[in-house]
Amino acid sequence: MLIVHHLNNSRSQRILWLLEELGVPYEIKKYERTPEQQAPPELLAISPLGKSPVITDGDVTLAESGAIVEYVITKYGNGKGVPPDSGYLDNLYFSHYAEGSLMPVIVQKITFDLIPKRSPFLIRPFVNMIFSQLNKQLVQPEMEKHLTMIETHLQKSTSVFFAGGQEPTSADYQMAFPLEVIVVDAPQVAGPKIKEFVRAIHEREAYKAALSKGGEYSYAKL
Repeated sequence: MLIVHHLNNSRSQRILWLLEELGVPYEIKKYERTPEQQAPPELLAISPLGKSPVITDGDVTLAESGAIVEYVITKYGNGKGVPPDSGYLDNLYFSHYAEGSLMPVIVQKITFDLIPKRSPFLIRPFVNMIFSQLNKQLVQPEMEKHLTMIETHLQKSTSVFFAGGQEPTSADYQMAFPLEVIVVDAPQVAGPKIKEFVRAIHEREAYKAALSKGGEYSYAKL
């Protein structure tokens, strides 16, 4: 049986959602973050980078959520999770864009916010001033471009989903995590269509089932 090596508050939550949507039997092996919010060393026994999500499926061990989503849909989808022909390119683009372009900006923002908080007390005001300016000059303009592009795309979509179909596809599974982070941590910058997307996936029964099985997840509540 397929096993999801699941880390709390991580991208692996979207793998649980995918499996629930497709009705794939699976087991969960849970891992908890360290006090420093890092993945625990036990994950190194599963994958050489020690990151989550990771799945094991018979002789297959696979990391990287994009690769996992594609593998699961291809092997277990039975026609589900496939975009309409009209949404093929949108699905292809946003499936890769989520981690390739959007998440690096989000991680940069989180890092720039975190460094002043973890700097020595005596120099913290100085460090905070520097990184506040870096955020303002480098991160915020880039984030605005990304969010405008996403909002515009969703406004044009024929459904709430990125490929314009009636069911989620790989683009939605991939875009879910970064948009959840934005809606929860910075709701003031998220447009109405982005919020509608996050709300729509959270209302799905498969998502709720995944949430109940996955445990603690700061970006959605039962």
